[in-house]
Amino acid sequence: MKLGNYTVRILDVGRFGLDGGAMFGVVPKPLWSKAYHPGDDVNRIPMATRLLLIEWDDRRMLVDTGNGTKLPPKLRSIYAIADDYPPLERALAEAGIAPDTITDVVLTHLHFDHAGGATRLDGNDVVPTFPNARYYVQADQLAWARNPTEKDRASFMSENYEPLADAGLLDTLQGSVHLTPELSLHPLFGHTQAMQALLLQTDDGTLFYPADLLPTHAHIPIPYVMGYDNYPLTTIREKKHWLERASREQWIVVFEHDAFVAAGTITHSDKGYALGQRLDIEQFVPARTEQ
Repeated sequence: MKLGNYTVRILDVGRFGLDGGAMFGVVPKPLWSKAYHPGDDVNRIPMATRLLLIEWDDRRMLVDTGNGTKLPPKLRSIYAIADDYPPLERALAEAGIAPDTITDVVLTHLHFDHAGGATRLDGNDVVPTFPNARYYVQADQLAWARNPTEKDRASFMSENYEPLADAGLLDTLQGSVHLTPELSLHPLFGHTQAMQALLLQTDDGTLFYPADLLPTHAHIPIPYVMGYDNYPLTTIREKKHWLERASREQWIVVFEHDAFVAAGTITHSDKGYALGQRLDIEQFVPARTEQ
């Protein structure tokens, strides 16, 4: 997809599972199972790791990095991480992208399913996956990751981000920032402290990557808020703000974790917000291996 001077592709690089009840909070299962998926025999629903690749001029930006390959077998089993998807570096190579040509990596936040692929194992060492890139995270998110609460401690794994800081590759941001005149990052505070959404605004249209504010299309209705969110009422306020803009201006919204709907527009009626038109943005799905 071309938006102004920017070429945008989606990289669909994995599947994993999270508890459906946790993903939909106070919404009863008969409702969320109909809206999204009924779950497996232990109530896990299928989740995607749908990343963005944005190219312009001499820049090549990756937005989020998925689960990565460092999780031990026990956690891979708990989170039903699909073993038939190749590592991120190989997925990029199949798309014709060498890891050392990535110039920028935006980490929306530091939960392992978003930052896990930011580093990789090199023998016994953990090293940056993209050694020539600058990595961007909100300063308040990094501080939170380093001192999380009992509620969300398990979501942060220091091996995903401390090697970036040690290598001098991690740039910390304060509040809303423009990386270019058209491309901006905006902190959100409901899910975790200072998660950042990406907004690409051009004369050809606007693309919005809200990360875990709207992890799937089934989370568009205002009350559909995750149990994982630290501050659900803040999430509700943030959803109202961003959904109003997205529906009014007919943004392209990419759903990072949606295993069924990659992107779409938002509509609004007296019944609330809903998915409008499903959009077919160019996606790269790497070749999967036989198990």
